[in-house]
Amino acid sequence: MDLLVVGGGPAGLATALHAARAGLEATVWEQRAGTIDKACGEGLMPGVVAGLTALGVHPPGYDLRGIRYVAGAHRADADFRAGPGRGVRRTVLHAALREAVLAAGVRVEQRAVRRVEQDEDGVVVDGTRARHLVVADGLHSPIRRALGLHRPRRAHRRHGLRRHYVLTPWSDHVEVHWARDAEAYVTPVSDDLVGVAVLTADRRPYDDHLAAFLELQERLAGAGTATPARGAGPLRQDASARTAGRVLLVGDAAGYVDALTGEGIALALAQASAAVRAVINGDLAAYEREWRRLTRRYRWLTHALLGATRVPPLRAALVPAAQRLPWLFSATVDVLARPPGT
Repeated sequence: MDLLVVGGGPAGLATALHAARAGLEATVWEQRAGTIDKACGEGLMPGVVAGLTALGVHPPGYDLRGIRYVAGAHRADADFRAGPGRGVRRTVLHAALREAVLAAGVRVEQRAVRRVEQDEDGVVVDGTRARHLVVADGLHSPIRRALGLHRPRRAHRRHGLRRHYVLTPWSDHVEVHWARDAEAYVTPVSDDLVGVAVLTADRRPYDDHLAAFLELQERLAGAGTATPARGAGPLRQDASARTAGRVLLVGDAAGYVDALTGEGIALALAQASAAVRAVINGDLAAYEREWRRLTRRYRWLTHALLGATRVPPLRAALVPAAQRLPWLFSATVDVLARPPGT
């Protein structure tokens, strides 16, 4: 086997799909059965939609025209210049990627990993040999820890919570509502379903956080809930490197700052392609360099926004500033809408 991918989420499935299209023999191991859900904002930027289309993946959803920031009476809109984005249920995205992977002839097996060993010729995972191993087992990657690549981090631990409401979308924008201690991301994902994800460093129940968003509460009043509140975090995860011998880390397993800018799936797709190129070229060191290039914009912008929004006066001024400087807000959204590294 050329490539064993551990982790059957979007990052792992995209890696396997790129590998199959490059003529590599790939297998995916995922310990969870069925369609996999995750607490995320579910808004795909135009660059992600284009990347999925190039892979032959077309998940149904709700077309998104842009991003809207909301804080009390202040609001700022920025439309995507490169075409629409798409709100897509995480389960729908996973099912579409899995279908494409299976159609490409990739085996997907329900298996957990217990032991990883390496030698000069490849990697042996629980007795199965492959030339290379791609680790895409998520935010809290056990394999990243087992390889000694995990860098513990305790300061300012942010978490995400998400719930879906049975409701006709009132906007074709992703709305980001700002409160003192949290942000709420409102994403239409179908004609009758809206996802609301909350990001915060304050550990409290979902409904307690929602109480801080009065306008949003009014919008959701009377709407039925389609899913329970699902959580994820701590979001910040650091890795000391993205490669170890013949092992490559892809997606959240490779390190993650925060969901504030909504680039998770875009980064996963870009890293999947870069990892496969490095394997084909026999130059895994190139993947580390490419990972840094692909994630540079995300890391810089997310760190900057997080730093600013931790200071109450700056946080309170963010949406009014975006409203007063629409050209700057529009330019920022346009940058985020592009594929990483472009």
